[in-house]
Amino acid sequence: MSKIKTHKSTSKRFRRTRGGKGKLMRTKQGKSHFRRRKSKRVKRQFSQMVPVESSGVRQRVRRLAPYMNEMQS
Repeated sequence: MSKIKTHKSTSKRFRRTRGGKGKLMRTKQGKSHFRRRKSKRVKRQFSQMVPVESSGVRQRVRRLAPYMNEMQS
């Protein structure tokens, strides 16, 4: 059986945590828009990654990037 192609923008937007849990992490939106208005604290928080809560998004990412678990190890 042939390999499935990975959706490249999905693989760039999401990461898996290392270790036993392997949580799906995403970056926050709004980092590159209207930066002059935002405080330094808010801009710093945009660079942190947060876990994906929605199970629908997790399923979609797993379908689009099926080898994501293997790439992170």
